[in-house]
This record gives sequence, C-alpha cells and structure tokens, in this order.
Amino acid sequence: MLGELIPVGGGDTIPLLRPRLVVGRREGCDLVLEYGNVSSRHCELELVDGYWLVKDLNSSNGTKINGVRVKKAWLMPGDEISFARQTFKIDYNVIPGTTPPVMLDSGEDIQMSLLEKAGLQQVERRPRPKPPRSQPNPAADGSSGARSAPHNDDERAFEWLQSDE
Repeated sequence: MLGELIPVGGGDTIPLLRPRLVVGRREGCDLVLEYGNVSSRHCELELVDGYWLVKDLNSSNGTKINGVRVKKAWLMPGDEISFARQTFKIDYNVIPGTTPPVMLDSGEDIQMSLLEKAGLQQVERRPRPKPPRSQPNPAADGSSGARSAPHNDDERAFEWLQSDE
C-alpha cells in the first residue's frame, strides 16, 4: 500500500494501491466516489519521487488542499484533500529529510509565491497615468487662455486621450 485516504468525520479508509489513480464519480475511475458533487473524472493522484501530487481535471466543484482550491499541488502526509465537499486526510510515509520535486512543467508553480497560490496576495495592478501638470488658470493670470504645448510624449498622449477629437 502506497498510502491511504481517511475520511474526515469517519468512514472506511481508501487504500492507495497504485502510483497513479484517477478519482471521480465514473465507474471507470480508479477511486470511485458516488456523490453528485464529484465530477465524473475529478482529479488525478500521482506518486512522484515518494510524494503524492494532485492534479485537478477541470472538475466542476474543484479540488482543495487544506481548504485552498488548487489545480495542481503536492500533498504532504496529514494534509486534508477535498473532492468537491468530500474531505479526506492523506496518510503516507516519506523518506525523512526529502522534499517534493520542483514542478517544472508549468512556470506558475515555481514563479508564484505561496501567498499568490493561496489567493491571499492582491494581483498587481497597472499604474494609472499621471494627470497633466496643472496649467495656469487663464482668468487668474490674465493670459489669452491658449494652452502651452505638451513637454513630452506622455503629456501629449494624455492630452490626446482627453481631447474630444
């Protein structure tokens, strides 16, 4: 046995007998969960270098690790994994002192911070264009009211965006 899924709240454990398992509601899946909110092919569990990796298969109700929805993530012993609303604790043995392999097949795995993956960090927003430098009020300084020419490309672009033409 390569590990097991223990239902949170009680029930029979599910042994993980092969290194790659498809979880879903469909009869052809390796682990069949007969619940209406579990997709027909919900996710895949794969044992890679001694660690379980979960990949969501575009399920309707999602796959969560410790309450955080994921597309792909490593499972550590004791983590809770939810297929839709069905939650299990994963139990398996790892070699002490080892860590899960780095995921290299998608740039997001190694470039996203943990806060981004957990949805706790705000998405970087583009800065708004700076307003043009304030022009002297024609009535206050007695000038004819004609605008001076913009000094740089940014100011020209901003004025063009504000023009009615």
